[in-house]
Amino acid sequence: MTPPLPPIGPAGLPLGVGIGLKREHCSALLADPSPVDFIEVHAENFMSEGGPNLALLDRIAETWPLSIHGVALSLGGEAPLDRAHLLRLRRLIDRVQPASFSEHLAWSSHDGTYFNDLLPVAYDTGTLQRVISHVDEAQDFLGRQLLLENPSTYVELATSTWHEAEFLAEIARKTGCGMLLDLNNLYISSHNHGWPIDDWLGRFALDKVGEIHLAGHEQVTDEAGRPLLIDSHGDAVSAPVYDLLAQVTALDGHRPVLIERDNNVPPLAELLAEVETARACIARAANAGAA
Repeated sequence: MTPPLPPIGPAGLPLGVGIGLKREHCSALLADPSPVDFIEVHAENFMSEGGPNLALLDRIAETWPLSIHGVALSLGGEAPLDRAHLLRLRRLIDRVQPASFSEHLAWSSHDGTYFNDLLPVAYDTGTLQRVISHVDEAQDFLGRQLLLENPSTYVELATSTWHEAEFLAEIARKTGCGMLLDLNNLYISSHNHGWPIDDWLGRFALDKVGEIHLAGHEQVTDEAGRPLLIDSHGDAVSAPVYDLLAQVTALDGHRPVLIERDNNVPPLAELLAEVETARACIARAANAGAA
């Protein structure tokens, strides 16, 4: 039985907490859908013409509101968007009718070569115009708004002339796209570069946020012996990231929240405990705002 849904947020997802789909959790979730409010999948895992993967996704889409998250459009790349990839993406979206679709501010292909990574862009005017053009093209082709995700970064490119948050806000203003605010990415970038999160949030288009991502990270040491945070998606959400969720909720209200866990996937019970932690964090922030 499909669980009753929380109110719907600005991007079409319920104002609740969801998780990413992992095959090892499917049977238990389908037997009792109620612990999560929506499910997110990576688009590129479901671009076949048929088969068991798509059959499973059909069942998921019948049971929960669905968020589709892309990782390979290369919106920040210099090359034109891959029309074959866009067509596969549109077919998938047309099939399962997700409540939300999102992609990354990154590039992952160049001159016919595809990289299994999300690579950083320079925050300059030329890149801004290119990303705006690519977002416009993608939204027109897909016939829907996309949410653009802020990246985790490990270097700051010397050619950048825009503040990251203002760069993202300008893309939203020019294209009408929404924002996917990844709070783990924000925390990582702030730590790695030493800039204040409050300043970043003050420059960002919080009112355009249609979904929030939470994830875990790991700490390593760079060649100079300095601590560096890595967006691993292999650990539990950290306390500072939950604190950021409370801060953002207090600033601009509740948004749909996703717990991401792509590596070192734990038992379902551990993920559901994180779902409850996120819900409690949101409730505390909402209650504090109402007091």
